[in-house]
Amino acid sequence: MKKILTLLGTFFMGMLLLPTYVWAAESHASAVQVPVWLCIPFAGLLLCIAVMPLLRAEWWEAHQPLVVFMWIILLVVPFAIVYGAGDTFETVLECIVNDYLTFIVLLFGLFCVSGNITVGGDFAGSPRVNACLLALGTLLSSCIGTTGASMLMVRPVIKMNSWRKRKRHIMVFFIFLISNMGGCLTPIGDPPLLMGFMRGVPFFWSMHLLPILIFNLVILLFVFYHLDKKAYRKDIAEGRKPDISRPGTEFYIEGLHNIIFLIMIVGAVILSGVLPGMSAFQDAAGNVRGIHLYGEVTLTLPALIEIVIILLAAFLSFKTTDSSIRTKNHFTWGAIKEVAVLFIGIFITMQPALMLLKSVGPNLGISEPYQMFWATGALSSFLDNTPTYLVFLTTAGTLGLTGGITTALGQIPVNLLEAISCGAVFMGANTYIGNAPNFMVKAISDENGVNMPSFFGYILWSLAFLVPVFILDMLVFFL
Repeated sequence: MKKILTLLGTFFMGMLLLPTYVWAAESHASAVQVPVWLCIPFAGLLLCIAVMPLLRAEWWEAHQPLVVFMWIILLVVPFAIVYGAGDTFETVLECIVNDYLTFIVLLFGLFCVSGNITVGGDFAGSPRVNACLLALGTLLSSCIGTTGASMLMVRPVIKMNSWRKRKRHIMVFFIFLISNMGGCLTPIGDPPLLMGFMRGVPFFWSMHLLPILIFNLVILLFVFYHLDKKAYRKDIAEGRKPDISRPGTEFYIEGLHNIIFLIMIVGAVILSGVLPGMSAFQDAAGNVRGIHLYGEVTLTLPALIEIVIILLAAFLSFKTTDSSIRTKNHFTWGAIKEVAVLFIGIFITMQPALMLLKSVGPNLGISEPYQMFWATGALSSFLDNTPTYLVFLTTAGTLGLTGGITTALGQIPVNLLEAISCGAVFMGANTYIGNAPNFMVKAISDENGVNMPSFFGYILWSLAFLVPVFILDMLVFFL
């Protein structure tokens, strides 16, 4: 089975490299061609993430930083040959400062604060309880973000199901719903929608997606409930029982004051989207003020304020919470370290792929809602869904269509905006790297004894359960 998954993965990554080359975006300093072979380090890193845990798990765990550094070097050196050392340094610095830094600080803050909240009591992970938890977390994702809801809910869900043997499906559907789909209703829910809000999409417009979310939620919870009921009965038949004395009679939350720090973090994210549009944070030319670092790279004041607030929230959370709560949560730094190492490599090595996407996006001839849905979603499964969303949002704005939502990018019909938004948010669930919390949930689950699917194994789960739902979405909402 492992050999089959490895072969499938190799074939799929090879398909990414089929084109010979395309033109770079006009905004680049020189109109040189972007050879597709510059995407090889990105594909190579993804293959390592997918294959190495299957072939050499212990070696991979010990040498992840070295492998990531190798792929970064294999990108940076040829990139410098093609574009020059100055442009290469600026590209990497821009990626680290304006993409990776805010990403990892947000993830770190939520990881710390959620680790200081523990839920206990006489609740066992039954199919009904698990379905209710997934539904609650899905709706919570639009209030505190998919990352916030994932970090808040992951440990209670794991703890309530710790007595069970068959539980990987619980965390897979957790990623499907809480870590992705639930974030579609507000700009707080997922970064792509925040970018849309910053470009003129009304804050509460995303509530248009509620019928689609409910449609998907009902289908996936129905499937999940029956999968979980089957697994639950097998666990009971083997003599497994939850370690509780009076089921359903006790429930408690410790570290509840950390909700204040979660609100601080959510507020920081909202500020990062609102402050750049205020005149006090703009210079005479309309550019966002900040600390100039190199070339056109600037650490903006809104981003700096966001980082400071998030780090302060994490610091106060640790200072005001007893360490016994972290002990009950089996809190360690392993998961955040793994995510930090892998994603610095992913963010840097995917830059040529993003350049290709920005270059060819407006010329793909994509103008129908179902085309926007699949194109945005397919690329968001492997690339950062925020720039992917912006590429297709810009494409929709340049079609010259009338009616719909007036944005800074032009008039965008409602059905196109719905398709782009759903593609970016929903299909981030297709792979572990499609959205920030996916890999974090996997890492925390692995740490706590849940035998999660491999990289390709997870893709098989998404092909089996998500893609049919997306086909229904297309037929019902986007045709």
